Amino acid sequence: MLINEVCIRTGLTKKAVEYYIEQGLIRPAVLENGYRDFTASDARLLKKIAALRKLGLSALDIKAALSDETGEILRSIAVKKRLGAQRAQAKDELLDSLSAKRLTYSELNVKLEALEQSATITEKLLDAFPGYFGRFIALHFARFLNEPVLTKEQKQAYGEIVAFLDGVPELVFPEDVKAYWDESADMLDAHSIGALQESSRSALEDIDAFLDNNKEVLEAYIAFKLSSEYKATLPGRLEALLKDFCASSGYYSVFIPAMKRLSPAYGEYLSQMEAADEKLIARYPQFPRNGV
Repeated sequence: MLINEVCIRTGLTKKAVEYYIEQGLIRPAVLENGYRDFTASDARLLKKIAALRKLGLSALDIKAALSDETGEILRSIAVKKRLGAQRAQAKDELLDSLSAKRLTYSELNVKLEALEQSATITEKLLDAFPGYFGRFIALHFARFLNEPVLTKEQKQAYGEIVAFLDGVPELVFPEDVKAYWDESADMLDAHSIGALQESSRSALEDIDAFLDNNKEVLEAYIAFKLSSEYKATLPGRLEALLKDFCASSGYYSVFIPAMKRLSPAYGEYLSQMEAADEKLIARYPQFPRNGV
């Protein structure tokens, strides 16, 4: 079919179709007379491209998403857009404060710089760590990265974090573990990760009540986690590989200490986590400590 017909079939303008061709998103055949010949498959692809454009994806992101059969690209983009929306909301609040004269331009610039630094770290987390793990920690740490970087110690910590993330070695899994990782990622989108983090925050607010109310579940969970059967399962092997990677890459020894210095809010959260760990281990001494 010619371009006029494909425009009718897809609801796109000729200009839009030509733009997608220029961007290399679609490559219709060219007839001897120079006209482009679109197939039914091309029309279906154009509809996909148009849908992704309506979601706000760039041509570059669309090209990457269309070539990715695992769906991982779209999951990472979803996290980036969620984080971007959070920063946009923060900017709206800053604008309100500025218009109400509750904020000076000098104070505004400091807060905007903090948002830019937050974007840098969260995007580097997504790039440095693969799949679900990268999405989880990017969303996890994002809420601690909106504080102004003012002191010499904070600036040094920020530099250490960026340098660490730029040099993180590639995390490589055995084929069967990677297949399990990819399959699990399908069920853990940005919304699911947010729900998990919210339930974790709720538990931390009253850890004693959480431990009392979930005693039987926790005991069964701990017994299973410590069993040789669990360690031989794909989830058990994946957990062991991630812990070894975090220990050897400097995640525990470089990144976490630098985050504590960069963000007072994260330092408070970590202290809360450590206190919760102490109470958990007091009841269940065999239970492994938290990593973050």
